[in-house]
Amino acid sequence: MSKIEVEKRIEKLKEVIGYHRYLYHVLDKQEISEAALDSLKHELFLLEQEYPEFITDDSPTQRVGGEPLEKFSKVEHTHSMLSIEDVFSLEEVEKWEDYLLRLDPSFNKEYFCELKIDGFAISLIYVDGILKQASTRGNGKVGEDVTNNVKGIESIPLNISFDKKNKDLISGIVEVRGEIYMSKKVFNKINEEKKKKGEELYANPRNTAAGSIRNLDPKVAASRSLEFLAYDLVVDSKIKKHSEKHQILASFGFKTDKLAGVCNSISEIDSFWKGIYEKREKLPFLIDGIVININDNELFKSLGIAGKSPRGVRAFKFAAEQGTTIVKGITLQVGRTGAVTPVAELEPLQIAGAIISRATLHNKDEMNKLGLMIGDTVIVERAGDVIPAIIKVLKELRTGKEKKFVFPKNCPICNSELIRPDGEVVFRCLNKNCRAVHKESLYHFVSKKGFNIDGLGSKIIDKLMDEGLVSSFSDIFKLKEGDLIILERFAEKSVKNLMESIILSKEISLGRFIFSLGIRFVGEETANDLAYHFKGLEGLKKASIEDFEDIPDVGIRTSESLYSWFSNKDNLKELDNLLSTGIRVIPPEKKKDVLAGKSFVITGTLISFSRNEAEKLIRDLGGNPVGSVSKKTSYIVVGDSPGSKYMKGKELGVKILNENEFLKIIGKK
Repeated sequence: MSKIEVEKRIEKLKEVIGYHRYLYHVLDKQEISEAALDSLKHELFLLEQEYPEFITDDSPTQRVGGEPLEKFSKVEHTHSMLSIEDVFSLEEVEKWEDYLLRLDPSFNKEYFCELKIDGFAISLIYVDGILKQASTRGNGKVGEDVTNNVKGIESIPLNISFDKKNKDLISGIVEVRGEIYMSKKVFNKINEEKKKKGEELYANPRNTAAGSIRNLDPKVAASRSLEFLAYDLVVDSKIKKHSEKHQILASFGFKTDKLAGVCNSISEIDSFWKGIYEKREKLPFLIDGIVININDNELFKSLGIAGKSPRGVRAFKFAAEQGTTIVKGITLQVGRTGAVTPVAELEPLQIAGAIISRATLHNKDEMNKLGLMIGDTVIVERAGDVIPAIIKVLKELRTGKEKKFVFPKNCPICNSELIRPDGEVVFRCLNKNCRAVHKESLYHFVSKKGFNIDGLGSKIIDKLMDEGLVSSFSDIFKLKEGDLIILERFAEKSVKNLMESIILSKEISLGRFIFSLGIRFVGEETANDLAYHFKGLEGLKKASIEDFEDIPDVGIRTSESLYSWFSNKDNLKELDNLLSTGIRVIPPEKKKDVLAGKSFVITGTLISFSRNEAEKLIRDLGGNPVGSVSKKTSYIVVGDSPGSKYMKGKELGVKILNENEFLKIIGKK
């Protein structure tokens, strides 16, 4: 970007961030996620670092929070309640340490690391050991008096006592700071009650806790089972270490972070961060990272403040599942079933620990609903292994240079007319000889859940197709070392490894074999159901649509697709060709009938197994794992942080099993 464009971008970012910060911190409302807002703030921070001449006093990077609400009396903080600068990678933590060492070369690299709870910051003032005032952070200098509401929180002591050691360290007024939060369990229970009443559900625990504290009626806060976690003492005292403050807070009767601890190097911080990341789903409250403090209180104080944040502390956030970036272009991807999917080409960004440069737009209708244009700033989401997707366009950041994308009428690969079948949202290329369809089918065939041929990735398949060596599934098993060695950049060792992988893959379970064929609507679970039902390929070839429909969870569309595939002469010929190459298809072992006739839905995270492992166990014992809840569902197995299926099951009266109960049923306990 030119300098003029940078200045315009900064002004736009300031305007948008200011609007969303006001919603979040003042009105307790959200239109975009906190992760997306963090991403916009980080972009602004980096631009201002590169172009400091554009930093102004009204920039979001120079302020702490929103203005206090008028409905509560205002409280001026004796010591400003500052916010913390975020970092998103270990590299940024290392740069921060280098910065600290430049400021003070004597720094001994001793840190105190603790959880960053996604809660609501509160200051508590104790005079002679009695709680006199509680206030919100507000704009950092002036907050709101919420004393009456806070007194209803059981984890906040109304008085504190000083032992001999504390008296030696502390004198005068004591200020305790911490986070008010709502546990995940309480939040789910409240939403469950609201759903029964047909009321709008709360968005997240943090906003619900904040709304409770900011309610004029103290009974509301008292009824919400809110919690308080103390993390700091603001006192003129002789306390040398931040870690000592936690010990004193615990002696006062406050709940403190039991997982917090001292780290003496960047590698120890990294280990702490990774350990907390692994534990986060099992914690009773939401967290979004860790806080790293310099443990030496005197050094922390002497380093002072830069902008909105103390120099001696950073929030090392977990990889966000959302971020913001700019759409550089839109391309079309043709899948193995001929489905044409628009894909956004992005300015690279990091989400959930991965660099993202492309995101699915799903289909033409979804793209139109977003109102997306090339050049737009967008929010991108990536959850777990899900393909990144654009979920929102920030139209307020448009410059006028954005361009519309016109969805084509013909396949971008073979130029065949694109058809939108009745009842579908996806346009398809129905040309069976389309090169893109062939490629995607082969990629699927050799994938991990299919034949799992190690070393045979998409680039190798592309080369083999370009050389005319592979055009069908069976061609893969007819390859010779001599065919591969002539390919560019294909070393002899690589050839031998690939040939070994191909030979090893020739023994395959019937379920994986069916899945590898890429039959439309047949996923891994359905493929396994078909394998258990038919025992072999001959039964599949002879089956009618009605035979397929008799299998639980196999609907009419899937039945018609299966019947069409196994009635096609070309497909049957390819099956014969595959088997003639020496492939051995292993039928499934006979099911034990412990769970015969029982259907299971799994929701939430299990400790003993992954979801796939649990579903396989259910199948092996004759049961039927299903994806949706109905009155016919036998059991819902509930792990940590269950989803909406749990509430739907309770409404329908389905039997609910916790993990221990499930283990007993399957004979694992």
